[in-house]
Formats: sequence, structure tokens, C-alpha cells
Amino acid sequence: MDIKKYLGEKKEIVDSALGKYFPNRSGSAAEGVFPTSLHTAIRYSLFAGGKRVRPILSMAAFEAVGGEGDEILPFACALEMIHTYSLIHDDLPALDNDDYRRGQLTCHKVFGEAIGILAGDALLTEAFRLMTNRSMGGLSLRDGQMLDVIHEVAQAAGMQGMVGGQVLDIESEGKEVDFPTVEYIHTHKTGALILVSVRAGARLGGGDEAALRALTRYGEGIGLAFQIADDILNVEGKSVLLGKKTGSDLSKGKATYPSLLGLEESKRRARELVELAVDAIRSFGSEAQPLREIAWFIVSREN
Repeated sequence: MDIKKYLGEKKEIVDSALGKYFPNRSGSAAEGVFPTSLHTAIRYSLFAGGKRVRPILSMAAFEAVGGEGDEILPFACALEMIHTYSLIHDDLPALDNDDYRRGQLTCHKVFGEAIGILAGDALLTEAFRLMTNRSMGGLSLRDGQMLDVIHEVAQAAGMQGMVGGQVLDIESEGKEVDFPTVEYIHTHKTGALILVSVRAGARLGGGDEAALRALTRYGEGIGLAFQIADDILNVEGKSVLLGKKTGSDLSKGKATYPSLLGLEESKRRARELVELAVDAIRSFGSEAQPLREIAWFIVSREN
């Protein structure tokens, strides 16, 4: 299959849905719409050119277990909203202090730190509002099943997942850390949201326990491989393609795979993780081919 075509088509679907949730409009809070500055800041970051990897993974997993239709879209979009909130906050001066993201000025550089913080806060809370909005649903799941999925997303995004990993990442800057610490940072800061994207898609698509176990191993593998690939790109990627400065991890003393294992070993480890991920879903047929292709795309991408 043509993975770039597949990703492009799915991205258009996600972008269209996000555009409905956050339409390009103006107005005031008094008229029942978002405060203009907040709404503009959210759209600025949400439509800054992301690849939509997490929502696409949820859609691909949904389809791999037999899910049909667009009922997955509210959850897919919610995952992208959570991811975008994390990027807005990561770029703030108190964290990574980045000026550019995806080739454009970061949210706080355009709208100020206060609006940047609040735009991230709004995206996170709106994500959960979207997942719990019955009028957006249509999935034939019991309330308990739906709550389980939302609970899992919350866990992956919070202190036991992405936020916890981010804290340890900050606390490890400029220090000598061991391999388990680096692996913890990667599997939580980045891997947790990727894993839950796969698992949410599988659960919402009606996957059985065997399918969920296989897709969990797949998600764990590609989640870690994705962050290792990011670490490698930060060392040897091209700024023009990445849309931000390279070499920042080294200058900040970040705990990364290349800093601990070197570039070649990091590349080998990323490929090995993808091989294990693809092997985990060997029992699936052609319906899981997009997942296999996405896994290899992760370690071959240039941005």
C-alpha cells in the first residue's frame, strides 16, 4: 500500500472533523462562542501542520478489529487535542522554551504565555468533553466500556503517563541518568499516548482480548520507537524539514537514547522495536496492513 497516500487521506478526515469542532469563526464570549483570542490560539496550534499520527493510529486499530464508520472520530480528534495541548505547554519558557514548532512561531510567542497556557488547558478539557458528548457518539458500547476507554486515556495523559514522563524528563536535564530512567521517560512522555491511541481504537472497534493483547504489544513497540526516532532526528535531522532547531536535546542535556547509547545503536534499537511491533500483529490479515506500514514509517520519516 501507499502509506503516504493513506496517511494523507486519513489526515484530511481528521482535519475536517477538527474543523467542525473548532470552526474558523469570530465573535465574543457574550455571543456564546469561545473568547476570540483563545479560539484563535487553539486553531493556530491545532492546524499547524501536524501529521495526526495518534488519531490515525486509533482509526487504523479501530478498522483492524472490524470497526466501521466514523464513530471513532470524536475519540481520534480528542487524542490529537491532548497531543496539541502537550506541545503548547512543552514549548513554554518554563519547560523547553522553544521559539518554533512545525516551521512557525510557537503559540506563546504569538499569543503570549498566559493565552498559551490557557489554550493548552482548554484543549485538554475540551478533549474530555468531546469524548463524553453523547450526541457525537453512535458506538454500540455500554456506558462502562466507554468509561473504561476514557479512564485509560486520562491515565495515559496524566501523571502516570505523559505528564509524569515530562516531569522526569525535566528533572533529568544535565544529569547522568541510567538506561531504565531514559526508557521510563520515553515510554511515558511519548509512548503512553501512542499506546492508548492504539488501544482505544481497538476497544472502540470491538476487538476481543486476544486482539487487544496483540495491539498492546504493537503500541508499546511503536510508542518507544517513535520517541527514539525523534531523538535521532534532533541530532541529525534537517531543521527545514523538522520546522524547529536541531541539536536542542544536546544543548539542554536531555536524557535521550543517542546520548546514552549513541546514534547507531539507537537506530538499531528503533528498528528492532518496529520489527517486534509488526510481529505482534502477525495474526491479523490485510486489515492491519496500515498499522504495519505506519510502524515502518515511524523510523524512516524525516520530520
